[in-house]
Amino acid sequence: MTDQDHEDRDLVSPRDRFGERIRTNLSAESIQARIIETEQRTLAQTFEELSRSAQVPQAAALLLGARRRYIAGEGKAAAYAQLLNADLSATLSNVFLVDGHALQPLTVLTDVRASDVLIVFSLRRYREETVRLGRLFHEAGGQLVVITDSEDAPLAAIATSLIRVRTGSASYADSPTPVAAVCHLLSALTTASAKGARRRLAERDRLVARLGLYGPEQPRARAEAETEE
Repeated sequence: MTDQDHEDRDLVSPRDRFGERIRTNLSAESIQARIIETEQRTLAQTFEELSRSAQVPQAAALLLGARRRYIAGEGKAAAYAQLLNADLSATLSNVFLVDGHALQPLTVLTDVRASDVLIVFSLRRYREETVRLGRLFHEAGGQLVVITDSEDAPLAAIATSLIRVRTGSASYADSPTPVAAVCHLLSALTTASAKGARRRLAERDRLVARLGLYGPEQPRARAEAETEE
């Protein structure tokens, strides 16, 4: 771990990071340049480390072999859980978002099988609800995919598959960019080998049209002509 990594890890709360990273005497252009540069570096580091490991392909294999796939995250991590759920549920059956409303953790934990997989987003400051759910799911015999920012994260030691992302940032908030990228990577690898993915996508397109979920698409030529006008 570099000195910069240690410094990032020491800045635990958004308040701490704001005081250290945001300078009122900097222009908006300077702040933008720093954030863009840091996001590019953080994403590159994450991809470089993942390319040397088999963790994402391993997690995809677990999902493909699972009877049921659950996804959970609290706080800001709930947004990542929703993102991954949206992509996976388009091509896989039995994908469930544990959101505490439509699906409660208690309901999930009541009937865990060895063929079930729970994907949890557990990022600092590591929400206790997520940690408890992950530990109880593991104790019940289920398999755990943990997407986190540290090998020392609370659920790392019991993960069947551990996907570590870098979240270093020049902002008061830890970077969401690598986490969203990992969601995209994991769903793409899973879908590429999923039986029936093409059929499910075709059926979704048919139902989207029947339900009228989106407005009509403009033909390219017409859209270009209207732009010119």
